[in-house]
Amino acid sequence: MQHILEITRTNRRLMQKILDNYSLDQVNKVPEGFKNNLIWNIAHVVVTQQLLVYKLSGLPMMVNDEMVNTFKKGTKTEGEVSPEEVDKIKALLFSTLDQTEKDLEAGIFKNFQEYPTSTGFVLKSLEDAINFNNFHEGIHLGYVLALKKAL
Repeated sequence: MQHILEITRTNRRLMQKILDNYSLDQVNKVPEGFKNNLIWNIAHVVVTQQLLVYKLSGLPMMVNDEMVNTFKKGTKTEGEVSPEEVDKIKALLFSTLDQTEKDLEAGIFKNFQEYPTSTGFVLKSLEDAINFNNFHEGIHLGYVLALKKAL
């Protein structure tokens, strides 16, 4: 499954590049016609990967409840993030994937709770979750690219 995670890494490198090239004001700005900003979309993919891969497997996540509650599905930008929060999110883009890779190699994923996604696809396995996560992250990369143009 490592090649599947390489797709995730590629997507996240693109998101990191955007974070590296935009100011704090720009990543926090919600352009007219949007309900979220750049940083929300990027933090959202981190949180969603943790929910899909770890929570549905009954394992502890690498993100705290506050981050989940701020960036999970159904939330929207409620305020600005600080430079420290941006740095934390940037670090989580890759530390979460590095740990997922290690955990896959260690074979810690034993169980998986079936989950019907909002797209109608039912996740029945860890592999389904990782594949669906790539689809989901691609959608949010599209939002991030649209937000860039709107800034």
